[in-house]
Amino acid sequence: MDSNRAKQIMESKGVIEVLYQGDPVWIENVLDDNTVQVSNLQTNVKQDVPVNMLVEKGLVK
Repeated sequence: MDSNRAKQIMESKGVIEVLYQGDPVWIENVLDDNTVQVSNLQTNVKQDVPVNMLVEKGLVK
């Protein structure tokens, strides 16, 4: 994923599943072109991660 797509997902009215290292995450903030802040949806832990490590899985129904 790139930072532009991460911003689009953040601004989306729908819920789009995003994974980081196989775990579902919520994109909290795009920090710069290479880094985003995410919250792990299973553990609630926030961390800054490389945006290119995020995997978009699609709309949640």
